[in-house]
Amino acid sequence: MDLYSYFRSSASFRVRIALALKGLPHDYHGVHLVRNEQLDAPYAEISPQRLVPLLKDGDATLSQSLAIIEYLDEVHPEPALLPRDPLGRARVRSLALDIACEIHPLNNLRVLRYLVKELGASEDAKNAWYRHWVESGLEVVERRLAADAATGTFCHGDTPTLADCVLVPQIFNAQRFHCRLDHVPTVMRVFEACMARPAFQAAQPSSCPDAEA
Repeated sequence: MDLYSYFRSSASFRVRIALALKGLPHDYHGVHLVRNEQLDAPYAEISPQRLVPLLKDGDATLSQSLAIIEYLDEVHPEPALLPRDPLGRARVRSLALDIACEIHPLNNLRVLRYLVKELGASEDAKNAWYRHWVESGLEVVERRLAADAATGTFCHGDTPTLADCVLVPQIFNAQRFHCRLDHVPTVMRVFEACMARPAFQAAQPSSCPDAEA
C-alpha cells in the first residue's frame, strides 16, 4: 500500500492511526499542502480532489479518510475499528462525524486561507474563528462521551475505534492553535488513553517522514 499524506493533515493522521493499529505496512509519500504540492503533477493526476489522504492498495485508489478507514476495517478486520453490533457501529460513526463533519471542515487549510486572502481576516480573527468552532464542537463530543455508559477507556468501550482515530488528530490541532480544553475533561481523558498506545504515538505528526523541525 501507498499512503499520500501531509504530516499536519488531521485527515491523513486519522488514516495513519488506523494503519498503525492494524499493523499494516505501507510506503509513505509526503504531499506538502502549504507549498500546494497537491495541485501539481504528478499528485494532481492521481487525486481528482487534490486533497490528502490518498491510499493506493494495488490497483485501487481510495480517498476520504473515513471511507479509507472503513475499507481497511473490511479488508483487514482485526483489530476491528467498528463494533460488531449495529447500535455500536452507529454510535462510533456518529462520534466520528461530529468531528469530521461538524468541526474539521470549518477549520481546514483551504477555509483558513480563504478567510485571510479573500475576506481579509486578520491573523487574530482567523485564530478566533478556529478556536470558536473547535471549542464549541468538542463541547458537543464531551457531552456525548460523558453522558453515555458506552464510553469506556476510549470513545466506545475499552479498545480504540474509528471515533478515536478521528478524535486524536482534532486534539492535536486544538493544542497547536491554543484552544481551551479544560471544559472537555472526558475528551481529554480519552485522548490521553489513546496517546499511551504505541500505534497513536507512531502515527503522530512528529513521527512522519515529512515532519518539519
